[in-house]
Amino acid sequence: MIFFTIFTTNNLHGKGGILLMNITDVRVRKVNDEGKMKAVVSITFDDEFVVHDIKIIEGQNGLFIAMPSRKMGDGDFRDIAHPLVSDTRNKIKDAIFAEYEKVLDSKPEDEDME
Repeated sequence: MIFFTIFTTNNLHGKGGILLMNITDVRVRKVNDEGKMKAVVSITFDDEFVVHDIKIIEGQNGLFIAMPSRKMGDGDFRDIAHPLVSDTRNKIKDAIFAEYEKVLDSKPEDEDME
C-alpha cells in the first residue's frame, strides 16, 4: 500500500486541510508483448475511487504511464483524470510499475509451447 498526501484549500466543512489517500489496489489488464502499448491498468484509492484505462507505453526512453484521455474534435488528446503534482504522479507510476513487474514475472516465458 502506498500513502500520499493531497493538500486541499477547502474540504466539505469549508476549512483547509490535508487529505491522506492510499493506493489500495492496482490491476494490470490486457498485457501486450507486441506494440508500444504494454498494458492497461486500473488503480484504486482508499477502496473508494478508481481510475481505469491508465496505459503503460514503451517510449524511446523506456516505459511511461499515460493517464486516461479522450480525443478532442481537433484531433488532440486531453487527459480525463491526472495528478496535478509530480510527486503524486511518481507514486502512482511506481505502484503501477511494481504491479506490472509482478505480472510479467508470473507470466510463463512462452505460452505457445504446449
